[in-house]
Amino acid sequence: MTEEASGIQEFVSHLVELRTRLIRAVVVVFGVFVVLLPFANRLYTWLALPLLSKMPAGGHMIATEVTTPFFVPMKVAGLVAFLLALPYVLSQIWGFVAPGLYDHEKRLAFPLIVSSTALFYIGMAFAYFAVFPFAFGFFANTAPQGVEMMTDIDKYLSFVISMFLAFGLAFETPVAVVLLVKLGVLSVVQLRSARRYVVVAAFVLGAVFTPPDAVSQTMLAVPLWLLYEVGILVASRVTPKPRETLPTVSEGS
Repeated sequence: MTEEASGIQEFVSHLVELRTRLIRAVVVVFGVFVVLLPFANRLYTWLALPLLSKMPAGGHMIATEVTTPFFVPMKVAGLVAFLLALPYVLSQIWGFVAPGLYDHEKRLAFPLIVSSTALFYIGMAFAYFAVFPFAFGFFANTAPQGVEMMTDIDKYLSFVISMFLAFGLAFETPVAVVLLVKLGVLSVVQLRSARRYVVVAAFVLGAVFTPPDAVSQTMLAVPLWLLYEVGILVASRVTPKPRETLPTVSEGS
């Protein structure tokens, strides 16, 4: 067998393995979705609880489209299914990528994958349990007199997903900081000197990605800044020390 034919066969085998792992991941996500489907309405109610609990007595949500009450809970079930199956999906990705990595790359990549997944979950939980009650309470209390607060269930879902993404990605800050240092893009000294700019950028991002109230913006900006500091702390510990240069030997010695 020629070297070219061997390379083609190896490439095809990698494609087959990739297809197999993708199929496994899709099957698991779909299986979890089927299991959750009977509980789709309950899942949506749980997702809407932070808003429903802040509505005035007798307040309720509405559906402006005929098919919305059916499809929106299904979307929620699909989202929850993907989040529950995400560790398995990532394990399939890791199983495909890991054989092609060096040992030192594996030692770096695996903890980053695990920590980034955990931090994304923590960011979503922080948004749901800490930010939503404050934000929805603010909106409910500032409604003009005579205006009844009734939110469309589909628009509420879009809002929640955008907030989950914003806080989930914000909580990835330590991982991004460690990667920047590990790849040699920035040093720990440079990151420390950029603190003042990071604080400003954190509040700008809070103003862009959260509702227009100071509490919600602060609740994104402050964790973002603190996580930046955590990233610097971790990066300063895991960054290899620079090699010491050997003293040169003079000709006369």
